[in-house]
Amino acid sequence: MTLRIYNTLQQTKEEFKPLHPDRVGMYVCGVTVYDLCHIGHARSAIVFDTIYRYLQAKGYAVDYVKNFTDIDDKIINRANKEGLTTRQVSEKYIEEYYRDMDMLGLKKPTHEPRATMHIPDIVNLVQGLIEKGHAYESNGDVYYAVRSFGAYGKLSGKNIEELEAGARVEPGEAKRDPLDFALWKKSKPGEPSWDSPWGKGRPGWHIECSAMSTYYLGQSFDLHGGGMDLIFPHHENEIAQTEGLTNVPFVKYWVHNGFVQINKEKMSKSLGNFFTIREILNRYEPQALRLFVLMHHYRSPIDFSDQSLKEAEKALYRGYASLRLLHQSPLPGKPVLAKDKLDRLTDTIAGYEKAFYESMDDDFNTAGALSSLFDTLHLVNTVLGTAFLNPDDGPGKHLRSFLKAASDVLGVFDYDPVGFLASRKDKRLAGLGITAAEIDQKLSRRTSLRKEKRFQEADSIRTDLLSRGIAIMDTPAGTVWDIAEG
Repeated sequence: MTLRIYNTLQQTKEEFKPLHPDRVGMYVCGVTVYDLCHIGHARSAIVFDTIYRYLQAKGYAVDYVKNFTDIDDKIINRANKEGLTTRQVSEKYIEEYYRDMDMLGLKKPTHEPRATMHIPDIVNLVQGLIEKGHAYESNGDVYYAVRSFGAYGKLSGKNIEELEAGARVEPGEAKRDPLDFALWKKSKPGEPSWDSPWGKGRPGWHIECSAMSTYYLGQSFDLHGGGMDLIFPHHENEIAQTEGLTNVPFVKYWVHNGFVQINKEKMSKSLGNFFTIREILNRYEPQALRLFVLMHHYRSPIDFSDQSLKEAEKALYRGYASLRLLHQSPLPGKPVLAKDKLDRLTDTIAGYEKAFYESMDDDFNTAGALSSLFDTLHLVNTVLGTAFLNPDDGPGKHLRSFLKAASDVLGVFDYDPVGFLASRKDKRLAGLGITAAEIDQKLSRRTSLRKEKRFQEADSIRTDLLSRGIAIMDTPAGTVWDIAEG
């Protein structure tokens, strides 16, 4: 199967052919570390973590670079507000970032550089652009001359005339042209600064990513990712800076994820309509948030709501309940699947597996892949609810192998299902104000009443438990209970 990726640069799906047959260079713009991450950050992180996982599953050795912007106006403002140094602020929120991302099950990128680790590389890049006539110094600041790069706008589709109409020079700037942007900023009194040929200063935002990506991946690499809000000006400026210096194509495939919306409006800190990852994970299972994100194609917008997360969490629990069947011993008298049914099962599993990989090869269509995975889990529930499937048989091995591979790619359903559901049950019982011991005591009493044919009293126990959020089921192996889904 051939992987096809939607390339923002060409605005079409293209067959993925990396620059080197067995290796992929991948760079994703990370966060500016001045506050807790919101679920817009979670979406981007989950999307590119899944892409990273899938490229590895395809057999590629992936050099995955994801940066931290650890010097920026927002960091300086936060430091001044809290009476801290910019380093203290960035270290604090890098630590908080890892807490959130670890809960979401993200794999560590190959490299996670910080902008301040690469000041000499940034200075060299800026100096090279000045020497090539693409940049100029002005009162200690250095600006990129946008009109010097003839291909400016090729990623975003914007043209110079369109940009010129909305361009302006901010107070304190000494640009030659309103379209130009800062590569190096002269430091104000009290701000962090580094030595440069143009005096004490700090890097502009855009130049950081050009310096870090080329340092780890070379002048040209395969895949550059980020949110759609970064297409312009950030990624457009990265292209101008890097190609202006190297005169070779910077990135082969540009991949951008869609926004998270609240009531159809883009969620962002600047608009104030955002939820932090921490707030969400205090109320929902981390894998429910991951599942919610992956239920949508990465390029489409997501409209966030509590109801949609509740539905994702229910789907998560149903999936784990199906997986638990694979870990249970067969009930006495439970039939073993006949050979003709085993053959049909093998064909069905193979069909779902094929559909899963076809979806992932179609521009990382996780929504389609999840559909195939849920079909497989439903099959598990249907088959193992009535018969025993030997895990050492061909179909049993195939089923487990596919479910393991799918969970590795998507980063969901990879916990031990027995332990996960037991933990979930304990947490929900605490919220309902009842203990497992109380429930077992009531069920024991109910069993005794049924033996005595006092069915009305026995039924009242069922009704009482249901009113307290506990559902009971009578099975051939005895009476079992679970949390009632509201």
